[in-house]
Amino acid sequence: MNKVPFVTKKQVEEIAKTYPTPFHIYDEKGIRENVKALQEAFSWNPGYKEFFAVKATPNPFLIDILREYGCGCDCSSLTELMLSDAMGIKGEDIMFSSNDTPAEEFILADRLGATINLDDISHIAFLEETLGHLPRTLSCRYNPGGKFALGTDIMDNPGDAKYGFTTEQMFEGFRILRQKGVEQFGIHAFLASNTVTNAYYPTLARQLFELAVKLRQETGVHIAFINLSGGIGIPYRPEQEPNDIRVIGDSVRKVYEEVLQPAGMGDVAIYTELGRFMMGPYGHLVTKVIHEKHTHKEYVGVDACAVNLMRPAMYGAYHHITVLGKEGQPCDHLYDVTGSLCENNDKFAIDRKLPKVEAGDYLVIHDTGAHGFSMGYNYNGKLKSAELLLREDGSVQLIRRAERPEDYFATLDGFEIYHKMFPHKITSL
Repeated sequence: MNKVPFVTKKQVEEIAKTYPTPFHIYDEKGIRENVKALQEAFSWNPGYKEFFAVKATPNPFLIDILREYGCGCDCSSLTELMLSDAMGIKGEDIMFSSNDTPAEEFILADRLGATINLDDISHIAFLEETLGHLPRTLSCRYNPGGKFALGTDIMDNPGDAKYGFTTEQMFEGFRILRQKGVEQFGIHAFLASNTVTNAYYPTLARQLFELAVKLRQETGVHIAFINLSGGIGIPYRPEQEPNDIRVIGDSVRKVYEEVLQPAGMGDVAIYTELGRFMMGPYGHLVTKVIHEKHTHKEYVGVDACAVNLMRPAMYGAYHHITVLGKEGQPCDHLYDVTGSLCENNDKFAIDRKLPKVEAGDYLVIHDTGAHGFSMGYNYNGKLKSAELLLREDGSVQLIRRAERPEDYFATLDGFEIYHKMFPHKITSL
């Protein structure tokens, strides 16, 4: 697959006159086409709903686009719940999936009417003590342990994950919840991350559907929904074939008809909680080359750093890079593409073949639409960049301004340095 940026050099040069690099920019057209394909893929299930994983890209402008197509929000923290609430998202449009959850987060989730997805059997008593009651609908997160495999390929290792109920705990937990008056039940699982294969969801679905049949038979509960969560990945590398969401949806339908319908469970709703799949390919980090360094290796220094995209530094993750305006030139130079943090792992690429790069060139770092801006931080006092939206009509909208120095110092509550540095700022620190 040839990775082609959704912005050109000419567009970026014009954008940078108003919004200096680095910045994240998102493609409205791509986002809309993708969510429509997802909805079509699961339209066979009347209760289907996508709960966008807010953690991936917590920007209300982007979430609002998804809401136009009926998507809800998957929240995992107090502030994500607060964001959803501020956007007018409440009730069954929120799935609250968290772990090691503080009491105040359960309280807000309950007040908003969110569907709570419990991560541990001990949370049953904790939730009841915290709220003074249990909601009539509850979900439990399942972790079968061991390794999750597709054929002979090990995809992930749930047995090492901190999340979820064991198989035995699912049966015990459902019995306890039913005795305590819970009326509707959900099952949730996330067993592998960023899978680039059409087989993941149907394989997971079979495992959860078979568990659901046994749970209903042995505990007598009404299972209202099964949440396949996330895990559908994107092709970060150009040689990878992307997932076909329509093939995935149809494959899940076949398993549904094979396992659930014969068991009299044809009314079960299917939920998903996709983040990376929804936004990842439709975001670019755009950065400008500011230095060339010729020492033991050839280095390209850019004005972005791991603050703007930490996945390569944290995981060694691959993100494709396009040198704008040089797309047709041969990739015959070997570079490390680096940021300016005082850490040697602050590199977007190591030994990457690119066209000859010179100071002043603009680079597009691909597939940053999920877990890009959201994983940013402020090490070295670096400031987070702006987020922009490329509208379908070609215009550009600022959807989050870049941080300023006063933002970095504003949390020094009561410390006079803020007022000394920014005497023109009238605040109530």
